[in-house]
Parts: sequence; C-alpha cells; structure tokens
Amino acid sequence: MTVPQQDNNSSGETQAIAQEVPSIFSDFDLYLFGQGKHYQIYEKMGAHPRTVNGISGINFAVWAPNALAVSVIGDFNGWTRGSHPMNLRHQDLGVWECFVPSLKDGVLYKYAIYSRYNNYAVDKTDPYGFAAELRPLTASIVTDIHLHQWQDDTWMQERSERQQTSSPISIYEVHLGSWRHAPERHREGNPEEDRFLSYRELAHDLAAYVKDLGFTHIELMPVMAHPFSGSWGYQV
Repeated sequence: MTVPQQDNNSSGETQAIAQEVPSIFSDFDLYLFGQGKHYQIYEKMGAHPRTVNGISGINFAVWAPNALAVSVIGDFNGWTRGSHPMNLRHQDLGVWECFVPSLKDGVLYKYAIYSRYNNYAVDKTDPYGFAAELRPLTASIVTDIHLHQWQDDTWMQERSERQQTSSPISIYEVHLGSWRHAPERHREGNPEEDRFLSYRELAHDLAAYVKDLGFTHIELMPVMAHPFSGSWGYQV
C-alpha cells in the first residue's frame, strides 16, 4: 500500500500552519487518556473550532493506535485522501491531530485511516463526532458544542435531593427513535419523512408518560448514530 503524501493542491498556508500549530493536548491530557481516566476527553478529541496566530479553523483529533498514517477528508478537499495529513502526537497512544484553517461549522468530514497491518485503508466516521448525516449517509459534521447555552442550574442543584440511595427507583427503558415518530414520517412523499423527533420535542411528553406509569427514572437505549433502526441503537 502506498500511503498518500501531502496533496500538492493544498495551499502553502495550510501546510505551514500544520507544521507550526502546537498540540491541543497537554502531557497531562495524554497521561489521563492513557489511564482511561480523562473524563472530559471529548473537549479535545473530535473536531473543535480553534484560532491559531489569528487564523480561525478546525482542530481534528482522533485515536488510531494501529494506523500507519491518518488524514482528514471531507467536502472541503473533495474527499481526497492525504490532502490534509494528521500528525502523530503520541507514538505509544496513537493520538493523531491536525489543524485545518478557514473551516467552520457544518463541514462534512471523515478520517482516512491507513493501517500498519494487511495493507488496509478505510474511511471512518469520527468516533467523537458531535453530529452526523442521516443514514444511509455516514459523514460526521463539524459542530461547535460550546454554542449551546445550558439552563439547567436549578435542576442540577435539586438532583442530589432526588438521587438519594434510600429513595425508591423504577426504571423505564426506551429507544427514542421508535418510542414516537415525527408526524411527517407517515405522510408519503414528504421530504422530511425520515426525520426523527429531537430531544426537545420528546422531553415533555416522554417525562409525563413515564411519570403517569409510576416510573421514577428513564434509561435511554443507545443514542449513537446507527444504520438500522431495528437494532435499537446497538448496531454501531
């Protein structure tokens, strides 16, 4: 297998920045990640907006310990493998990273992985992606998670009172995608017939339904993107 090198069509500015950008990971980040104890690693892995030397763009990071090389591909580079190669930040852990200037929210992307075993190459969705295309499409979507304004301070303060170990507990397990469908899914020819209800659309009705049945807690079946609804989210 020939591992693609830097695409000659990539701008000199992009190549220079890729060499100059310091890692988003501290040594302590990598230590905790290696120990399996970095509970905020999602703030570093995946795709995150970043500004370097006054230039805005997206920082990509992925864990690929068996890779010989990794590059970011997407609608911004014609899905061309090798056009934006990633740097190996830690040999033993297999953490790869790169910064691509000028990219913004909404960009589609994947990682092109070149395995060190069996001459194998594959394009993979970001395991730390914060948004994804609706199946059968499989690309990740750059999404700034820090744009969301949390307003649950009161609920968080009261949670400790409700979560006493001596309190009764009865759990309702639910797969959100099949608990209730979006009304337009049943209208033939509707361009959004494959749309699923959002968390906001489900929240009040589901909570009221579960409380009426006498349950105290809700357990969500897998919420990760999956290609087949019949798997209830376990096919990931």
